Amino acid sequence: MQESMTGSHRVAAIQMASGTRVEANLDEASRLIAIAVAGGAGLVVLPENVAIMGLRETDKLACAETDAGGPLQEFFAAEAARHGVWLVAGTIPMATEVPDRAYSACLVFDSSGRRVARYDKLHLFDVQIEGEEAYCESATLVPGDRVVVVDTPFGRLGLAICYDLRFPEMFRRMVDEGVELIALPSAFTATTGEAHWRPLVRSRAIENLCYVIAANQGGYHVNGRETHGDSLVVDPWGRVLDSLARGSGVVFGDLTPGLLAGVRDRFPVLSHRRLAVSATPREVASTAVSPSHTAESAD
Repeated sequence: MQESMTGSHRVAAIQMASGTRVEANLDEASRLIAIAVAGGAGLVVLPENVAIMGLRETDKLACAETDAGGPLQEFFAAEAARHGVWLVAGTIPMATEVPDRAYSACLVFDSSGRRVARYDKLHLFDVQIEGEEAYCESATLVPGDRVVVVDTPFGRLGLAICYDLRFPEMFRRMVDEGVELIALPSAFTATTGEAHWRPLVRSRAIENLCYVIAANQGGYHVNGRETHGDSLVVDPWGRVLDSLARGSGVVFGDLTPGLLAGVRDRFPVLSHRRLAVSATPREVASTAVSPSHTAESAD
């Protein structure tokens, strides 16, 4: 596997506690992006549901946009261009042909503000946790159908969202596409996060010998939900480079190409694989060959 990462780069994960007011959430995102840039980050990752966590799950549908554009996409494009950084814009709702349902889409903007990738959340969080705490994302969301890996100046970047973290085969597919770092916008619940968040994030970094930039929601939300926080950046050996337990803020990590190459050289787990991960007919492994979302390229 040829490594594309060159030079040392600083990355940042932003943690928020988004509420019901889109404008206030975007103001907070803008403030935190500026802090990340001031800290030297060239790649910034925002959390899941960055623009809205409504009183009802259906509230986000009013914000759904199309590939033709919209105010949320315009905001994130402008932030990326203004600061000259690559921005993984958490998730925003994108319209579908299904009434009253949207995609949960993670969009990537380059340093000129051009949208270069879109990933639609594959795995929807339909679970009963304990007591009356239950979630059914499929009531308002439609799942995506492809894994996305995109070329960036920081290396081959894979995109995943929150509940995707529990499906290691998805990340193995990214490995087949040469992934070197993974952006993981999330809104892990307090209950599941306490039990599983950090072990899962570190596991995905360790087993795939890659960096993981995990940007989580962290705090109490107006709708009564509590999210776990603990946003972190993890290196290919599973070491936590920086983290933030609760509240709004920024965590940083430095990507070291020599480290990634050295770990993969000395500990060649990826070349020792005996079992392949098979693609389903609908899956496409990279935006470079994707038949949809043609506004993006993998370059």
